[in-house]
Amino acid sequence: MSFISVFFMKHNTAHISTEDSFLMTRYLTGGLLLACIFGYSLAYAQSPGSSDANPELATASREKSLVRSKRWMAAAANPFATQAGNQILREGGSSVDAAIAMQLVLALVEPQSSGLGGGAFLLTFDPFNRRVRSYDGRETAPAAADAHRFVRDGKALAFGAAVNSGLSVGTPGVLRMLELAHRQHGRLPWKRLFQPAIDLATQGFPVSARLHAQIAGNRELFAQLAARDYFYPQGKPAPIGYVLKNPELAEVLQQVAELGVAVFYQGEIAQAIVDAVHSHAQAGDLSLDDLKNYKAKERKPVCSNYKQHQVCGMGPPSSGGIAVLQMLGMLEQHRLDDMMPMSLEAVHYFSEAGRLAYADRDRYIADPDFISVPVEGLLDKYYLSARGAQIDSRNSMGTALPGDVLTLLKSRGADTARDLPSTTHLVAVDRYGQGVSMTSTIEAEFGSKIFVRGFLLNNQLTDFSLKPKDTSGQWVANRVESGKRPRSTMAPVIITKNNQLYMLAGSPGGSAIANFVTKTLIGVIDWNLNVYEAIKLPNMGSRNRDTEIEKGTALEALAPALREKNHRVNSFAMPSGIQAIVRESDGFSGGADPRREGSVAGE
Repeated sequence: MSFISVFFMKHNTAHISTEDSFLMTRYLTGGLLLACIFGYSLAYAQSPGSSDANPELATASREKSLVRSKRWMAAAANPFATQAGNQILREGGSSVDAAIAMQLVLALVEPQSSGLGGGAFLLTFDPFNRRVRSYDGRETAPAAADAHRFVRDGKALAFGAAVNSGLSVGTPGVLRMLELAHRQHGRLPWKRLFQPAIDLATQGFPVSARLHAQIAGNRELFAQLAARDYFYPQGKPAPIGYVLKNPELAEVLQQVAELGVAVFYQGEIAQAIVDAVHSHAQAGDLSLDDLKNYKAKERKPVCSNYKQHQVCGMGPPSSGGIAVLQMLGMLEQHRLDDMMPMSLEAVHYFSEAGRLAYADRDRYIADPDFISVPVEGLLDKYYLSARGAQIDSRNSMGTALPGDVLTLLKSRGADTARDLPSTTHLVAVDRYGQGVSMTSTIEAEFGSKIFVRGFLLNNQLTDFSLKPKDTSGQWVANRVESGKRPRSTMAPVIITKNNQLYMLAGSPGGSAIANFVTKTLIGVIDWNLNVYEAIKLPNMGSRNRDTEIEKGTALEALAPALREKNHRVNSFAMPSGIQAIVRESDGFSGGADPRREGSVAGE
């Protein structure tokens, strides 16, 4: 039975959200009219005048609901991916199996955010040894790369020019990482996990309102001939409901399914990737050896206690896990559970903790294979207590300075790299009690815009600092180096309680990811909200610049009072895409962010 048939089967609809049911109905009747039905409005999600400008289009929120299940659950950024994961779990697959199937479908239906040409971080909880394990599929700089990659005549390239070029393409890592995770945690055959995406790529899928808006709003994508042929049929953006087929991607997936990931990293697919990078007007230097030699890594997760929970995240080269744990550690002494959700007091303390965490992130975090990262010092409870004690209840500190974790490391320069938000997150828990939290990305919206064999290549190297030294002449930890992995803010988290799986969460959102995730955790743990209510909370925080509040939410009413506390307030759209699952006494509850088109399913 094909995946399309499975997706539209009538049974078990009690466990499918109203959004999924609607999508199924519209597909069967030949159209997807989400723009009309849901009243979509489009706006650039930007922070005017900020170095954290978010180029991804924000589409209007759509109310969803909490989803409950008894035995297993999956949540992803697109209903097609969610249903692929749910089907794999129904067949007895592990949560890692489900994550692989969901990621492959997302590569097709959400190409602006992730895919075979990108990278990912994955956390898994093993119920048998009660252990969280983490896997690093982050892209690497080519062997030929050096610290001055994005410098011309002593100045950094314009950010857009750096992004939309062959220079920005790192060695893709997601398939190698999925292979490693499956080898250790998979239950179903590798080939089976590819079938949902192969079926959908062959038979086609209806273009969603979100994908249409992003295609229509991206001039750089249209400028790339191969991408134009696929995304702009008859020279126009693929319209909502248009059935988009991708036979080239189906062929690549079929080869990887049958022959393993080596066929992607060596041979004709690898050659096509290298040729595309080298033939770009701003040519890069990715080589066949870079692809052949890429290795995914299992790394030690970063973990810390918060209240009665153990929170685990991805360690370096991601800064996200450390930032989340630091914010929680700084805030614990200030008792957010005694504050009203989204009150002036809560927003103030949350933003100040973000300033302190992001100051440390910009100074200390980079690829641990190249830089000594003081993880234990950054997460030391006494250090975090002292950092949190710097928060003044009356006034914002403005711009925080990094903490003195190790005097030796104070000579590092401050980093100005920008994580862009075209990323995706998925979560799954299986009938065996294993859970997965995985964040995946190609960096900017549609990555480098280089389209090859049905998928887009990342622009991940612009996550490095474009200049290798700061204004004082100090070397930046997160500078470009041969074979190095750029720093990320992706923050998949797994929370346990009494050594049992409790919560899985994560989000896209570029350098704001740590704020989105921490807000959700506080909503569940401190404010006793159900997981969907916590996801829905207005986004807020600071990345050690402005105090950011989500436009169009109740937080805007707090702006005058925040300014009285010396906050420089910036209100703009914040299209997070949080997916999260919480274990309950009788099963699971899950939520998908109403700001995007994700969904939850389970049985």
